[in-house]
Amino acid sequence: MLSCSSSAFQRVAFMLMAPKLKPQRLHQIAETGVEQLVKKARTMSTESSMKDAFSTYADYLNNFNEKRERVVKASRDITMNSKKVIFQVHRLSKDNKEEVLEKAGKDLEAVRDQHFARLMRELQGTDFWKLRRAYSPGVQEYVEAATFYKFCLSGTLCTLDEINTTLVPLSDPSLEPLQINILDYILGLADLTGELMRMAIGRISDGEIEFAQRICQFVRQIHRELMLVVPKMDDSYDMKSKMEVMLQSVIKIENACFSVHVRGSEYIPLLGDDAPTSYLLGAADVE
Repeated sequence: MLSCSSSAFQRVAFMLMAPKLKPQRLHQIAETGVEQLVKKARTMSTESSMKDAFSTYADYLNNFNEKRERVVKASRDITMNSKKVIFQVHRLSKDNKEEVLEKAGKDLEAVRDQHFARLMRELQGTDFWKLRRAYSPGVQEYVEAATFYKFCLSGTLCTLDEINTTLVPLSDPSLEPLQINILDYILGLADLTGELMRMAIGRISDGEIEFAQRICQFVRQIHRELMLVVPKMDDSYDMKSKMEVMLQSVIKIENACFSVHVRGSEYIPLLGDDAPTSYLLGAADVE
């Protein structure tokens, strides 16, 4: 009996001595639990959003890299086939002029309608400026081929507007047409002078002195005008290096013509100050 009473007394004493939780404390515990649940939900939501954003960006990079590979392939095809046009024009002589230029014209048209059209389809509706390094070499080679062909056909320079006019039908009519920018045009024009130098040396060897003189005059005019343009360009590293090569081409043509015409005489420049018009971009002559 005593034992039972003692045991009951101990249980009561233990209950009385146990700390009591105040209502305010219970309220704080409840609030803390809710905050943890909300925080956990927000963390899960943030992680999910980050995963979705990363997945979207990864898909964009994959698509962009695939597009870049296709653009590089199109640019290489343009380069290769434009070089074929240039080689075709180099076969030109006074005996086969019509035949060679007709074939070169058809080849140039094929480059435009097949390979250049494919490049423009890849670039249409995109941030094409991000891919400029991928397609610029092909565009420059096409400009070089088009201007080389035009000079041998008519003795004039194919301007930027004329080239872009031929590209308008290749663009989607519902979108703004893609055009060759002036930097790629000028870079291609600088390469043109090297091909004209080779042609001038060849024409002198064949006895076509007057044609070589026309080439010399034409190349010096281009070099003179680009000397005014290049220093004002913001990003002209490539152009400055090509200007040095262009000057060497001018000197080679002048020396070749000099050795033929004025050997033993005082050198007289082949290009005077009375050139009637400017070859570059169809602009007025700059004195």
